[in-house]
Amino acid sequence: MSPEATARRYYDLVDAGDYDELVALFTEDVVYERPGQASIEGEAALRRFYEEERPLSNGTHELHAVVPDGDTVAVRGTFRGEQDGETVELGFADFHEFEDGEIARRYTYTDRDTV
Repeated sequence: MSPEATARRYYDLVDAGDYDELVALFTEDVVYERPGQASIEGEAALRRFYEEERPLSNGTHELHAVVPDGDTVAVRGTFRGEQDGETVELGFADFHEFEDGEIARRYTYTDRDTV
């Protein structure tokens, strides 16, 4: 699967809550960074985040732009769902960096302090 197709698949899996398939998209030593929050490092921590710690839920991602550039894919979009029990709509920009076909680093920027 191309980096662009993998990045698109990521959002489908998040929205479906399919965390087994989602975690399989990442390298074992993945690093996920979100400004102002602790980095998530490694597959086990990534799985824990999605299964137990992620403040967003019951939502969908609408992708407005998916821009591949070598081993990096930039994505801009809107998430609509819930955060801590309240309905939210927020814009986001993500960057997925790939190594050997898997996501090795991921960066998320939103118009909220925590996601």
